[in-house]
Amino acid sequence: MDDSTNSSEQEFLAVSSSNGSVHNQDNGFLQKRVEELETIVKSQQAQIDELKSIVERIGTLPIVESSNGTMASNNHNNKERKIATPIQYKYTQSSFVKNESKHKSIYTRSLTSPLRRPPSSGKNNLQSRGSNNSLLSESPSRDSSSPRASPLPRSSNMSGNPLAKRWNSSTTIDSASPIASSGSGGVAVGQSRFSNKSLVNLSLNKSRQNLHSVSCAQLNEDENCLKLLFKGTPLVFPIPKSMPDFDLNMQPEMPYHKLILDWVYGYRGKDCRQNLYYLPTGEIVYFTAAVAVLHNVDFSLQRHYLEHTAEIKSMALHPNKLLIATGQSGSMEKNAMPHIRVWNSVSLTTTAVIGVGHFTGPINCLAFSRSENGSLLVAIEDYTEKIMTVWNWQSGGENGVKITETKCSVDAIVACEFNPLDKNQIITAGKTHIAFWTFDQTGAYKKMGIFDTRDKPKYVTCISFTPSGDIVTGDTNGNIAIFGRGTNTIIRLLRKIHDGPVFTLCALRNSGFISGGGKDGKLVLFQDNLSSSNAVCTIEPHYGGVRVVTQGRGAVLFIGTTRNCILMGQLEDTEFTPLVMGHVGEVNALSCGSKLGQFITGGYDRLLQCWDSLTHSVVWSKDIEEPIQCCAVSPADNKTIIVGGGSGRWSIYNGESRELIGQLFDGSDVITTVKFSPSGQYIAIGSRDSSIYIYEIGKQSKKFSKIGKCAGHSGSILAIDWTQDDMHMRSNSTSIEILHWNPHLCRQITNASSISELQWASQSCILTFETIGIWPENAEDYDIVSAAKSDDSSTLVAGNSNGLIQVFNYPAALPNSLFDAYRGHGGDVSSVVFSQDNQLLSVGRSDASVLQWRVI
Repeated sequence: MDDSTNSSEQEFLAVSSSNGSVHNQDNGFLQKRVEELETIVKSQQAQIDELKSIVERIGTLPIVESSNGTMASNNHNNKERKIATPIQYKYTQSSFVKNESKHKSIYTRSLTSPLRRPPSSGKNNLQSRGSNNSLLSESPSRDSSSPRASPLPRSSNMSGNPLAKRWNSSTTIDSASPIASSGSGGVAVGQSRFSNKSLVNLSLNKSRQNLHSVSCAQLNEDENCLKLLFKGTPLVFPIPKSMPDFDLNMQPEMPYHKLILDWVYGYRGKDCRQNLYYLPTGEIVYFTAAVAVLHNVDFSLQRHYLEHTAEIKSMALHPNKLLIATGQSGSMEKNAMPHIRVWNSVSLTTTAVIGVGHFTGPINCLAFSRSENGSLLVAIEDYTEKIMTVWNWQSGGENGVKITETKCSVDAIVACEFNPLDKNQIITAGKTHIAFWTFDQTGAYKKMGIFDTRDKPKYVTCISFTPSGDIVTGDTNGNIAIFGRGTNTIIRLLRKIHDGPVFTLCALRNSGFISGGGKDGKLVLFQDNLSSSNAVCTIEPHYGGVRVVTQGRGAVLFIGTTRNCILMGQLEDTEFTPLVMGHVGEVNALSCGSKLGQFITGGYDRLLQCWDSLTHSVVWSKDIEEPIQCCAVSPADNKTIIVGGGSGRWSIYNGESRELIGQLFDGSDVITTVKFSPSGQYIAIGSRDSSIYIYEIGKQSKKFSKIGKCAGHSGSILAIDWTQDDMHMRSNSTSIEILHWNPHLCRQITNASSISELQWASQSCILTFETIGIWPENAEDYDIVSAAKSDDSSTLVAGNSNGLIQVFNYPAALPNSLFDAYRGHGGDVSSVVFSQDNQLLSVGRSDASVLQWRVI
């Protein structure tokens, strides 16, 4: 029994040993297999993370509005936004093949944001270009970063609506698919996206990270339509029958036509000083918007310096009368930081670019030194604290060398000058003060001017010098004070020379001074000893007050006014001749009739003005006693002018007699746009109340019969187009909508096949199939504000919120179409129109300037 027991134990041990060996082998195999799988997983982790990112962006619901508010607040407080570098994916049906042509443009549609741009080096490449050069876009990727505020009015029904939604990215929609079928989530053209009023505003979007204007474009050949996401909103565009071969993989072409700036209407006198000079070439130089204008009065010619990237705020003339310095404001746009440019007034080439990356606020005052061969330049930066910097602009290469910098005031500074006789001395003047500075390499030191308590002005407004070196100042009390050379005390005070502020003191070449009144419009001549003469002249009140005076040839004077006009004349003249006329305040209204060479503008200054593009002059100007939002000239008789205003009121004027024919009311909100049909038989009135009112016009434009109201939009009406046969309309609103209408029945058209057959007479709408390609890849870069096509339908022009005019081939249906860009305006280009003689006219909303471009 013991033997059998031992035998069993040995057999059991053998089996156990065998099983253990097998078990160990299995464990080793499994462990090895697990390690192999872990290695595979690690190698694919990046792809897994990428897929998770896509699912998270496409499948999740939008972040709630309250979270958006918190995030926006946090982002606003952070000085630098840290954004993870995204991974780009090609979306096969919406991406272009990489273009290896000479343009070297990349057409990859990304499901995430574009790669973050590295920070600016703070240097601006100096380019000695001629005047009327275009800014050629070699890449349509639009990598500039410029979050902009809304250029358009908010609809009255937008505040407080509980249906408000803010999409966090271009792909955060409810469906897992970025583009649903037209029957399941897509918004077909001609249909409103929501049954209730929508708050997704085309132009009032908050700054939203990683948001594309146009993304995920898909061509559906079965339905003959193009589906895409526009700022996160799915849209469907029927493809026009006139484009049967449309394909997203088509290679876009650079525009066939280019622009040359021909004429600038306007001058910035409302809020800028010392910005009008007379040159030895016989030209006067001044600025408006982002253009420095050299105007030859004798030959009625203009040249233009176009190298600024934002609106110009200040100007100074070098003692040699050849070089000019201009200082600009800045914006969030890339390469649009505040800086100073010194340029040659003959060749229009740039000599120096100063302060790029150094300045934070706009450059409000500039002055060259009058000794040291004008090698020094002083600049006043308008920031929270006003900062004065002195530069040796001739040293240190093209960017100059900063000599000193100091905080000079917390209050406004409106004037600065170098002392012409005492080296290294600067005088600054502004709110309740005048300061006398002495500077060197170690810093700047000041003495404040001393005023008698009863004579202390609210502002010291201008500075000049006597031949002996005394300082002469004007102030808001209408007084002229003389400070002794080397002192900070007044040695003589001339009280109440003007009724209101003294805005300018012009030292004449031979002897004496001329003072200009900003309120009373008077010009007063003084002798060298500042004894007043009887030579007093007053400019007409509708031109505004005197902002600046400069002496021309002989006794000729050029006057810049507070209402953006420039006048020419002599003190002995009974009246001055206007050389430059302009608007004051916002300008949105622009229209061209069928009469060759004439166009109409209107602004918030209540002026309705008719211009002649051939003579570059104002034909007539009328104060209609209410702000003007929009206007249109009838193509039927070229004399009936419709003007849209506030409170639902629109007016009818006779363009020949300038008489008011009648006024009508539709709704109670602002009339935002008016549009005649091509025949002039119908007029469409677009309102901020989301409705379009249709009228039929009787013979001789004496009777306007209301057909009805087109209702269906959920935002303020932006633009309207008619078909060539007067039978149909389309319209855009601020709620990312394009609707099509039968205006004779005031009914919406939703049949895609019918829409695709329509032939459009104009291209005022900025969101259509023909304008898909004008929108930037990154929605934060800029907004498109206006659009127009040429009469021969070869060229499409878009005005954006950064002041650029972009030229495309028409139609621009491919996402990220190629374009040429031209700088001229300082902000929103509120309207662009082609004239009958194939010239382009553009209007700046805030700069109140009209630019006339030649198409070549």
